[in-house]
Amino acid sequence: MDTQINFILKVLILSVGISVLIKYGGPSLPIDPTTANALIGILAPTFILAIALLWRVRNYGQGIGNRE
Repeated sequence: MDTQINFILKVLILSVGISVLIKYGGPSLPIDPTTANALIGILAPTFILAIALLWRVRNYGQGIGNRE
């Protein structure tokens, strides 16, 4: 039970840190508010996660035959 609380607290602290960084550091970035930049900002995390999951599935599939 203690490890679950630790995990939730770590995720909460990381989330708060990222939110503060975006709120106070984001306006200082010289990024123009264009449609292309909005699409990149919205779709980039999805593509990064998809690539990470596909890489993990690929590595998992290679490890199955080596368990003997």
